[in-house]
Amino acid sequence: MLAEYRDEISELKQSNAHFSRIFEKHNKLDHEVAAALEGRTPLSDVEIETMKKQKLLLKDEMLKMILESKEA
Repeated sequence: MLAEYRDEISELKQSNAHFSRIFEKHNKLDHEVAAALEGRTPLSDVEIETMKKQKLLLKDEMLKMILESKEA
């Protein structure tokens, strides 16, 4: 996820509590989606799609914060 911004992500995780929280929430959702897709966690297709949409919103928010931090 956003590998090209690895340094910025590391910096923001340390300096911005909100960024750190949404980063962790994104990772948690990523693991939950993977578990569901692999059949380890029983979830409906609707639940999986909802989680994927939440991940995308979090990723968009993180990217916005990364780009804003680069401008500063």
